[in-house]
Amino acid sequence: MNKVFPSAKEALQDIVADGQLMAVGGFGLCGIPEALIDALRDSGVKDLTVISNNAGVDGFGLGKLLETRQIKKMISSYVGENKEFERQYLAGELELEFTPQGTLAEKLRAGGAGIPAFFTKTGVGTQVAEGKELREFDGEIYVMERALVPQIALIKADVADRSGNLRFNMTARNFNPAAATAGKICVVEVERIVATGELAPDDIHLPGIYVHRIVHNPTPEKRIEKRTIRDRKI
Repeated sequence: MNKVFPSAKEALQDIVADGQLMAVGGFGLCGIPEALIDALRDSGVKDLTVISNNAGVDGFGLGKLLETRQIKKMISSYVGENKEFERQYLAGELELEFTPQGTLAEKLRAGGAGIPAFFTKTGVGTQVAEGKELREFDGEIYVMERALVPQIALIKADVADRSGNLRFNMTARNFNPAAATAGKICVVEVERIVATGELAPDDIHLPGIYVHRIVHNPTPEKRIEKRTIRDRKI
């Protein structure tokens, strides 16, 4: 099976639809699938529920989909750095399921592992636990969290072979592997494609069995979310 598609547009055109639950990899602007986000915007699909650690920044990353009003709900753990996100949420135009970061990662990992739910102490006694099942284990109270199984996962990796085996670049790995395993269909954007067998088995971070489509983007912009500059004392 040929998993490599000629463009991000062609990789998405027959699988994305209005109202889908979708996971998008990345942490801030690190390890985000830039070309796939642009193609998703250009597809015009709307009413999306998007699982992502955050929603990019104004005018970049998932912030582009907020500007076009294609996202109706975010499932996130951090929602700073984005004024349009703030405006839409405070105006009641955007739903938000605020999720502790470790819990969000585990909800995706559990979805990929076929575990429907799990118990955690994180969020007990707070708004996070409202409306959820509580259970006592060994004298401690835990809250039940449901796994996440998105219909589509859009992720970013550094290198893929033609069978879809992936290698990530350092911290750009972040939420990408968990999103990939949880998604029913996974589309990956990579900077380099090599022949099957070229990646050493110990260098593979995610097996190709989880990857359905590959898009080559050799020159992503890779913006920096925050840059702090100070005068160097001589």
